[in-house]
Amino acid sequence: MKHRFLASLAIAAWALAPVKGQNPLGTGARTPTNKQIWMPPKTSWGDPDLQGQWPASANIPMQRPASLGDKAALTDEELEQREEQAQKQTEADHETFAKSGGAVPVNPPTYWQERGKPSRQTSLVVDPPNGRIPPLTAEGEKMIKEFRGGRGPGQKFPKTIDTWEDFDSYSRCISRGVVSSMLPYIYNFGNEIIQAPGYVVIRNEMIHEARVIRLDGSLHVGKKILMYMGDSRGHWEGNTLVVETTNLKELPGVGDGLFSDAARLVERFTRVAPDELSYDVTINDPKTWTRPWTIHMPYKLDPSYIIYEYACHEGNYMMKDALANARDAEKQVTGARIDDDSKATH
Repeated sequence: MKHRFLASLAIAAWALAPVKGQNPLGTGARTPTNKQIWMPPKTSWGDPDLQGQWPASANIPMQRPASLGDKAALTDEELEQREEQAQKQTEADHETFAKSGGAVPVNPPTYWQERGKPSRQTSLVVDPPNGRIPPLTAEGEKMIKEFRGGRGPGQKFPKTIDTWEDFDSYSRCISRGVVSSMLPYIYNFGNEIIQAPGYVVIRNEMIHEARVIRLDGSLHVGKKILMYMGDSRGHWEGNTLVVETTNLKELPGVGDGLFSDAARLVERFTRVAPDELSYDVTINDPKTWTRPWTIHMPYKLDPSYIIYEYACHEGNYMMKDALANARDAEKQVTGARIDDDSKATH
């Protein structure tokens, strides 16, 4: 049975002043033409109100195609082409479903995916200006090579399934980490913000994360305490919620790198219109990447969105079934004798 978590939203309507010089990405800071500046609503205790359902439904690639250079936004014609490609992908998904006859592979089939709405924004990475994730440092490459005793971080959908360690922490239902949890991937795009005096809670639908962020000026926990979602502390800068996260456990963060003990994430949440939330996160990890880099994600308010229970846990049915299926496939091809669900003797 699915349990529904409903958020009660109080939404006030304010008139948005005519603007020019808008961020070419379609959201973010706006430059007013007069003194009428849209101001976000306030909570009953006086903080800017960011509450609501903000699903990550924009379809934006993580990195910009090299051919686009420093081009941050698509033209009307290019956006139309991207929308046509998205429509063709949707049609291909439906065709795959029709031909499957109800059979599904070990990994999620393409027709399970929620594609999201194509955006004019050319990449989630907005700094460096070329929209590309910076190269790894020599130390960053070494960390990946030596991670988990040389087994590496694993894969979301490994082609070879010899052990549960072939899967990464996401497919094992442990965590997607702070940054990835805020971004769209496959399905379950929900993000909910809840506020209380002195606290902000961010709920992510995928892998059922919930960050409780203190706004009381307290220090981060001791350096020896490491967590998958890190230790977050927040404060207000005008109408922007600024959240700093440290104490990140060594695990795949975003891109190809691993967060190190030097990782520091700075997120900025700004409500720029009644139904728009601008999200920026700067990733600064000098042990892993050669320079800091920034992601921008635009969110649209969707009061009708419902976050359902994401019933995923480490060691669930998927893991057992994937290992058993792989051993069965080996048996059919090589005549292997299966001793149990995780070992095969040839």
